[in-house]
Amino acid sequence: MARRTLQQKLAILSDAAKYDASCASSGTTRRDARQGGIGSAGGTGICHAYTPDGRCVSLLKILMTNFCIYDCAYCVNRVSSNVERARFSPEEVVGLTLEFYRRNMIEGLFLSSGIIRSPDQTMGDMVRIARMLRVEHGFRGYIHLKTIPEAAPELVAEAGLLADRLSVNIELPQDQSLRRLAPEKRPETIRAAMADMRLAREAAAETSHRGKRPPRFAPAGQSTQMIVGADATPDREILRTSARLYAGYDLKRVYYSAFSPIPDASATLPLVKPPLLREHRLYQADWLMRFYGFDAEEIGAARPDGNLDLALDPKLAWALAHRGDFPLDVARATREQLLRVPGFGTRTVARILAARRNGPLRYADLLRMGAVMAKARPFVTLPDWQPGALTDSAGLHARFAPAPEQLSLFG
Repeated sequence: MARRTLQQKLAILSDAAKYDASCASSGTTRRDARQGGIGSAGGTGICHAYTPDGRCVSLLKILMTNFCIYDCAYCVNRVSSNVERARFSPEEVVGLTLEFYRRNMIEGLFLSSGIIRSPDQTMGDMVRIARMLRVEHGFRGYIHLKTIPEAAPELVAEAGLLADRLSVNIELPQDQSLRRLAPEKRPETIRAAMADMRLAREAAAETSHRGKRPPRFAPAGQSTQMIVGADATPDREILRTSARLYAGYDLKRVYYSAFSPIPDASATLPLVKPPLLREHRLYQADWLMRFYGFDAEEIGAARPDGNLDLALDPKLAWALAHRGDFPLDVARATREQLLRVPGFGTRTVARILAARRNGPLRYADLLRMGAVMAKARPFVTLPDWQPGALTDSAGLHARFAPAPEQLSLFG
């Protein structure tokens, strides 16, 4: 095989990394900041990801290599896949990261990898990259490392001291699917790695009897990703899995990645890519669980088949299925009730609760607060607004659901 240039490797390995969605930056300020050094986790640049506060950040998102000894059926980089291969040396990854940062093109690094030789060999090279950036070059930008569950615990422990965020992918929402489609991987090993990360983060937050705190471990937390549509798991089960992960491992995010058919695919995989709108609806449902007080059971119960309604966002679908809970009197409803009104976000609800102490709120007041009244009108009452005839669930479903797209000869 001809020797590849650095630019050719970058083209191959950045494209291979696009299948990993779990790369949102934390937006944290680098710990132990000192004068001098290179990088910051707090600037702005090319938009590759979003921080929790909505800020765009740029990350160099690459695989160290797309060579892999595993044969996961859903992975384009599996050992039996006929794809173009490339591999960076640790020095090349460090050089690229620093060069992109100096040009103000990135704010940090998201690094994943196929498994080369062994999990320990691969994880050791990734840790070496982070160590070179932090120690030798004083890099204080954002670093996210995709850890390998089968790697030695001491390697993952060092990774947590160097990186801002760690992640380990659970791959698929159900254990039996992972065993069938990725026979070299064990769900128990993945969960054990997540549990170890949680314990390490908790230990790093404790103060010793001398009043000293240990070095911070992955201060931006841990995340994971699951592939949607590679098996027949309905959305209700996917959300249940996410809820267990949030509760059991203190995850910052669960990312959902719609399965994409790959070359030379196994006959056990679907031939058609699931609609990207399904991935979007899962993210919306995930948001409802984390910030709006919904649980997986009630979101997933909107349809008999356990899948989310692609025509409606999950909050609106839930409200239409529970018309008996509406309309709400905005002047008297609790915070928990207001959070379930379609068109009301968390900030809008906070503004409503603060403003209604000073007197009754009117329709125009809610508009000024940011409420999406086009959605909220059938579900609330105000001194100058009553929903009137806007109470029929079937009619509202037809009104809010988008019309089917028309084929066009000129489209």
